[in-house]
Amino acid sequence: MKPCNQCGKCCINYSDGGLSASKEEISWWEIFRPEISRYVANNKIWMDPDTGQQLTRCPWLTDLPENKYGCSIYHDRPDDCRYYPVEIAQMVKDECEMLELKDITDHKSAQHKLDQIMSDSRPPAGY
Repeated sequence: MKPCNQCGKCCINYSDGGLSASKEEISWWEIFRPEISRYVANNKIWMDPDTGQQLTRCPWLTDLPENKYGCSIYHDRPDDCRYYPVEIAQMVKDECEMLELKDITDHKSAQHKLDQIMSDSRPPAGY
């Protein structure tokens, strides 16, 4: 498995209603990051603060040079973002560029490697 290359596929694939935030995260944003909480409506995230409609792209996704992406709220992002990717099958579906051919052919080994990589961000899959 390769390191993340900031291709942005995960952010693009899930930022149009495919993500959620806990009530605790939303409450924390309301107190400490009101600029983030502006994009929450009825406990749904990444909503247009003016129209209340679901945005089609995360408002915190930033374009970087060479078709790369960054997150302008990286340290305060919701757990849905923090925990991604969870399973190899999800990465395959999303065409994640971290995957190598051996990861696709040996999901069990790849899942173990992914769990090691993500150990500082989330509990391993299946827990």
